[in-house]
Amino acid sequence: MTPTTYASLLAYSALVVFAIGGLLAVSHFLGQRHREPASGEPYECGIVHVGSGRLRFPIQFYLVAVLFVIFDLEAVFIFAWAVAAREVGWAGYIEILVFIGILAAALVYLWRIGALDWRRQHSRAAS
Repeated sequence: MTPTTYASLLAYSALVVFAIGGLLAVSHFLGQRHREPASGEPYECGIVHVGSGRLRFPIQFYLVAVLFVIFDLEAVFIFAWAVAAREVGWAGYIEILVFIGILAAALVYLWRIGALDWRRQHSRAAS
């Protein structure tokens, strides 16, 4: 890079910082100011905040979410293979069969240990 490039980059950066600072200053001086009791409260769709936001959810909700993310991501890999199926040929076909086989084995494993059965886990947690 030449010195003129550095100078123009520096001038552009200074202009951006000056513009942002100016906008913040103008909004500070021209913005509305009000102090009402509800000003510091969280606003959620016009509903008044009641109670604590800390709720305990059973672990099954998180387990289902993690399993969904895992299997959804694998669906993306399968879709990518389907788009490039002709280019990857038989080697790619065999690789995707191995990949789907591993997915099926993982699903069978989760099924056998009861990770997908909510009633059994819920009764175990309740006792």
